[in-house]
Amino acid sequence: MSATRDALVALARGAAARAHAPYSGIHVGAAIRSGAGALYSGANVENAAYPLGNCAETSAIAAGVAAEGARFRIAETAVFALDAAGQAIAISPCGGCRQRIREFAPDGRALVHFPGPGGAMRAATIDELLPHAFELPGSGH
Repeated sequence: MSATRDALVALARGAAARAHAPYSGIHVGAAIRSGAGALYSGANVENAAYPLGNCAETSAIAAGVAAEGARFRIAETAVFALDAAGQAIAISPCGGCRQRIREFAPDGRALVHFPGPGGAMRAATIDELLPHAFELPGSGH
């Protein structure tokens, strides 16, 4: 693994360990390297009213936007998940988070790292994970 990917995966793993997941038992962490080179992380935060919870990627994006404002862009992302027993599990961003990542990676080339079956890390561009992403007309994305 590259040093950047190692750092992102470690940050995502640490965030997963701190997730609030009393309903699903799946603790997810995400880490983002912004276009400016800063690192941001987030964890999933579940709520009894499910639509009110946050995915880990959403939390990490919110941290990046809070720090960098409108110029925030995603260069690279990693996600990591633990089951209720603390064991690593295969996971990739959900469809909604793929769209969120794509909104902040307008060229579609941002790498997304995620564990596959057996724990081996995989990587794909956001456009590979979300081909034909939704774009508002005139948005320039």
